[in-house]
Order: sequence, then C-alpha cells, then structure tokens
Amino acid sequence: MILRRSLPLLFASPLPVAAQGVDSALVRLAEGWFNSLTTLRARFTQVAHNGAVARGTALIWRPGRMRFDYDPPEPTLLIAADGQFFHWDREMRQPTIVPARATPLGVLLRDPITLSGEVTVAETDRQGGLFALVLHRTGAPQEGRITLIFQETPLMLRQWVVVDAQGRSTRVTLHDPELGIRLDPMLFAFNDPRFREALERER
Repeated sequence: MILRRSLPLLFASPLPVAAQGVDSALVRLAEGWFNSLTTLRARFTQVAHNGAVARGTALIWRPGRMRFDYDPPEPTLLIAADGQFFHWDREMRQPTIVPARATPLGVLLRDPITLSGEVTVAETDRQGGLFALVLHRTGAPQEGRITLIFQETPLMLRQWVVVDAQGRSTRVTLHDPELGIRLDPMLFAFNDPRFREALERER
C-alpha cells in the first residue's frame, strides 16, 4: 500500500541508534506509557524517504485504534481498527485494507502492548532528554521495523520512524499532543456503512 505523491504511509526507517544493546528500564517506560494511554490528539509532520513532506491530524484511541487525516493537497485518510489498516484515497475514491499484523506500526495496536515475545526490541538509546527503541515483529524482521522516540520529561511519544519491507523510511513527528480527550467512535468505524457514506459525501 503506497500513498500518492510517493508518501509511503507511516511505514518507514529508524533514526540512527547506537548499537549498545537493550536497556530494559527504557522498554518498561515505553510499555507503561502506551498501556496507560487512553486517547491522544496531535498535529503531525511526515517526512518520506524521498523528502516529501505532509502534515495532518493524528488520533489514537487505545486499545487498537488510530486515525491519520492528511491536510490537502494530500488526499489520504488512514485508519487502524479491528486489526486492520484502512487507506482511503479521496481523489481516487478507492479504499485499500491490509492486516495490521503485516505492518511495523501494528505492534502499537496490541492490547496490552508487551515489547517482548511476538515483538523484539533490537536496540535502545538514550541521550539529550530523549530515548529510542527499535522494534520489529519477532520472526519477521523482513516486514520492516519501527523506531519509537520518547521525550523523558514529561514522558511522551514524540516521533516514530519506520522502515518498510522495501527499505523506504518515513518519519512522523507529533506536535502539541493532547491526552485524555473525548473522541467520536465513528471516526474509526470504517466497516460501518454510515462511515463509507460520509466519505462519499465529502467532496
């Protein structure tokens, strides 16, 4: 699934991380943050492997739901729910659905998030008030990997970088995140006919 204008969704390559092993304390911090998260809304900036930049609004509703609305002129809507990623192209008016488990970002949809077992933390790094974890699905590193970058104080996910199966990288940075806000369930209900009808009326 590749976005128009060479934007490879949110599936991209990690920041450089020093090969210094895995700090289990950082892994526990990341697990705790995700598993205590209820809802999040933030603006985001996405930089693709070819330097293309897109912006939009990100919504996360734990467990298992995400939504990324891209600002015009990028015609993309991406929703994760019910174990699937739904990609809607507003210009082509065409949906694409793939299993969440087949994407690096899918590890963040689990309930609870446990960064062991089916998920491997390959490396960690800590510097300048930030820390990073490099993850991939255990037994399937060829699917790609995701690097999560957290701010330590206050603890907050600020960025992720994904490398997809073709080695293309995309970096997504969150701006001005709001936590614990109320969200409409219909924002994530792409299997509901009312949701599809609303999309069809958008233009």
